[in-house]
Amino acid sequence: QLTLVESGGGSVQPGGSLRLSCVAAGRTSSSRAMGWFRQAPGKEREFVAAICWSGRSTYYADSVKGRFTISRDNAKNTVYLQMNSLKPSDTAVYYCGARTYCSANYAPNTIDSWGQGTQVTVSS
Repeated sequence: QLTLVESGGGSVQPGGSLRLSCVAAGRTSSSRAMGWFRQAPGKEREFVAAICWSGRSTYYADSVKGRFTISRDNAKNTVYLQMNSLKPSDTAVYYCGARTYCSANYAPNTIDSWGQGTQVTVSS
């Protein structure tokens, strides 16, 4: 079993930055691909960014390209999401997800394991 624990959420003003972390524990062989997703109130969970085991392949939703950066430290079994130039529309609960394979498609229904989520609020 793979356990994912997110941290780093909080409240920030528009234009600010936050860094989310997700630590994987247990069956980490199941986390070959890891990603970040978010869910705003009344909306479906959506893909934000993903990264493969090597770290060389990364994928981003169009809405966050150029503002968010995903990275991973395999020695620490940790994935990060650096979020810059935050907008009120980025407000959501952010979830870490993992699965056993890498591809260009990271629809939420392809994810095997989820963290509990961390709240990000962008407001003036």
